[in-house]
Amino acid sequence: MSEFGGMDELLQDFLMESSELLSDVDNKLMELEKRPDDLALLNDIFRGFHTIKGGAGFLNVNAMVNLCHRTENLFDKLRNGELQISAGLMDVILDATGSVREMFGALSQGRQPTDADPALIAALDAALAGQAIAPAAASAPAAPAPGTGPDWNALYQAVTPQAPAPAQPAAIAPATSAPALAAPVAPAAAAPVAEPPKTAKPVAKSGGGGSSGQQENTIRIDTVRLDMVLNLSGEIGLTKNRLTTLRTEILQGNTDQNTLRSLDEAIGQLDLLVGDLQNAVMKTRMQPVGRLFQKYPRLARDLARQLGKEVELVISGEETELDKTMIEDLNDPLVHLVRNAVDHGIELPADRVAAGKKPQALVQLTAEQVGDHILIEITDDGRGMNADALRRKAIEKGLIDAETANSLDEKQCLQLIFLPGFSTKDQISSVSGRGVGMDVVRTNIQKLNGRIDINSIPGEGTRISISLPLTLAILPVLVVRACNQPFAVPLAMVREIIPIESGAIQEVSGRPTIVVRDEILPVRMLAGLLGWEPTQKPAFGVLMQSAERSFILAIDSFVGRDDVVIKPLQNIRPKGVAGATLSGDGSVVLVLDMEDLLSAEGASPVGNRLSELIAL
Repeated sequence: MSEFGGMDELLQDFLMESSELLSDVDNKLMELEKRPDDLALLNDIFRGFHTIKGGAGFLNVNAMVNLCHRTENLFDKLRNGELQISAGLMDVILDATGSVREMFGALSQGRQPTDADPALIAALDAALAGQAIAPAAASAPAAPAPGTGPDWNALYQAVTPQAPAPAQPAAIAPATSAPALAAPVAPAAAAPVAEPPKTAKPVAKSGGGGSSGQQENTIRIDTVRLDMVLNLSGEIGLTKNRLTTLRTEILQGNTDQNTLRSLDEAIGQLDLLVGDLQNAVMKTRMQPVGRLFQKYPRLARDLARQLGKEVELVISGEETELDKTMIEDLNDPLVHLVRNAVDHGIELPADRVAAGKKPQALVQLTAEQVGDHILIEITDDGRGMNADALRRKAIEKGLIDAETANSLDEKQCLQLIFLPGFSTKDQISSVSGRGVGMDVVRTNIQKLNGRIDINSIPGEGTRISISLPLTLAILPVLVVRACNQPFAVPLAMVREIIPIESGAIQEVSGRPTIVVRDEILPVRMLAGLLGWEPTQKPAFGVLMQSAERSFILAIDSFVGRDDVVIKPLQNIRPKGVAGATLSGDGSVVLVLDMEDLLSAEGASPVGNRLSELIAL
């Protein structure tokens, strides 16, 4: 039961607003490291802590009030020129934001958070008293015990290793104890502790595919967009009334040209309004990706310090909008890709200088809308990937045989990192080396009907591109026919439709193929994939392309393009079927999951279950 009584709704509002505000503070702290004398940044960060303190005070969250009050006072001195930013002071400030985030975690579970670590309070008091704070030493990650995952809390919340001080009355250390903190802070393992260390809650599960926590069930909507929905609903109501009047006239026998013309106009008007309403409702689900991106500069900084590297993460395209549910599902894949860029892609500063590069590496995270898709790219200027090295590593780990590996071109070798169990690290650390991640990243992207691609130049860097539809609620599809039954395939995979002439399909190594612009492509009969006997020779081929394969889907005919709302199939979903939708004539059209269907080829008979489903 919540400890906040009837203020639970206020608490949720506070958590939503303050979490976004704290993420903004984290980003501004990253900028402050580069521009320590920027008065505007200092003022913004001061106001951030002040606002969080005010909300916490209203809810009587005294532990957060005490911590934010000290940090607020610190920034008041910084902006007035009484103190100067240093590396040690920045470590303490980031430790404070991490502690506030831990307190958010307790509040989200409906309980009052415990007081901040006394050592952190003492460090803030020391800084306020003008004492120099030595930076915490960045140490290489140690290999964890088997079965443990990355220390996400240490990476994201940036809790600096310190020796917990003995508990003080009220948990608040007096200012007179500050001089003791002027010396370098010792690692926690090197000093006795007065009480067991608190176990911090991770913000995400280990591995690229874990859920980062319970999804939010609320969304902020611009009132302009909400007004548009209301206005369109009103217009549709008026058009419905007009259609009702025309229906009455027609039933009374009035079928003259003017009445029929008015009927056509009203139906056309309704069609336009419904389309506009669909778009307006979809826009209410759209959120800027900057809400997701804003946590990554802090993550990159903390991981770089842990690895002894210098990395700057630059973000652009934060205003690009994407469906809210997709933004939430993108978090884990992007966390993994940012970590990979820092861990695998970026060299140590000395190695970069030896290679003629700047000691500080640059990682760029960008988003832009391209047509009806969103393109997200993670680019680094690190060591890049060597195709031959990837090929050798895949053979060494037994993921592919030597004959297959030697037949791969450079582009296909880069795709090897998506194989389950693939890792270029020989030793397991708290950051990487377990071979769990990139295969899960690709799987999660494909679940969002997206594609992921890699380009890399050894010695220069790597670019990973993710292409996603704007939303999953409405899916653009191509409706095709096989065995007199309509099916829908995702339009994102369709490149073109070609007629299949007599004799165009040739056998190569016992498998049917078609030559398209001097490229030999395998042919997959849709009827065969479904486990049905073809009723006629295929008349058309759909050139399909996914992240890892291109092929021709042979069909009897096609109906055309459509935008459909997918309805999930509960308990009876056959393999290879993503869901169902209704066609214009009211018949059921099954939406195919092509990757799933291809992986099921030659396995259990899909067709029997499809026949049962269609008959329902």
